[in-house]
Amino acid sequence: MVPTLLSSPLQGFTDFRFRNAFNHYFGGIDTFYSPYIRLNGKLKIKQSYQNDIEPENNTGLEVIPQIITNDPDEFIYVAKYVQSLGYKELNWNLGCPYPMVAKSGMGSGLICNPPKINEILHRAHNETDILVSMKMRMGYENAEEILEVFPILEHYPLKNIAIHARIGKQLYKGPVDLDAFEKCMGNTTHKLYYNGDITSVSAFKALEERFPTLDHFMIGRGLIADPFLPNMIKNNTTAYPENRWAIFSEFHDTIYAQYDAYLSGPTPIKLKMLGFWEYFSQATSNPQKTYKAIKKATNPIKYKQAVAKVLETEMAIARR
Repeated sequence: MVPTLLSSPLQGFTDFRFRNAFNHYFGGIDTFYSPYIRLNGKLKIKQSYQNDIEPENNTGLEVIPQIITNDPDEFIYVAKYVQSLGYKELNWNLGCPYPMVAKSGMGSGLICNPPKINEILHRAHNETDILVSMKMRMGYENAEEILEVFPILEHYPLKNIAIHARIGKQLYKGPVDLDAFEKCMGNTTHKLYYNGDITSVSAFKALEERFPTLDHFMIGRGLIADPFLPNMIKNNTTAYPENRWAIFSEFHDTIYAQYDAYLSGPTPIKLKMLGFWEYFSQATSNPQKTYKAIKKATNPIKYKQAVAKVLETEMAIARR
């Protein structure tokens, strides 16, 4: 059985520029989730969020918009907006682990509030006809929190619940809790997707063996660190293409050019690409040395020289 693979959204990384380039050069992802739309108490959607989900910016991709909110009016406003663009589904983020978000009662910080979750889902299903799906952690403080929410979720025709097998307080540190995820499987009739630490073909196979009934898997950070991973999983291989680094080089140059045109000045593009290299470097032969070399590049010319040297080194190693 070929698994269905989904791109878990990462705020600041997996926007439409990245998605289009990823799909063109690597493939393997069936559905992309957009980074969440956040309204901050105003019923107005920022232009950058609008651009990200505009259908003309996502041609040839299956994209599902996502919202983060603890306000039913915001949820309904965004639901109607995305429907006006032709989307039939809205994903609700109850997974974001960052303390500023969680402490304001959103993302994973909302999981401990089943009545509020119920209020929003009740209004969403009574005032719109959008299909709702969920992206969740297992809680913020502990992995039992989600179990208190499942009885509420059973009342609604959710498309699916994607669960990142950590609690919010962990951020992305420490191991995923597969025992807690298994407990989730036994406590809901909804279709579950798995998310968390799919960073290699062997890690994926171990999950497939542990949970043979699962057929939908979300890849987040692993997809940026190793863009070839989804296709390798789909083709059941650990072999990279011979021209791996040439393909990566074209992909890198494509997103660099697009972000450079969008961002103003050398500092924003440097910070944007440095963020990507925190992940990209993990696939190189010496991650620490690679990241250090990119970080030391103080202007666009030096940056391009540093990238060229990194890729030249990796190509040479691949030829051995």
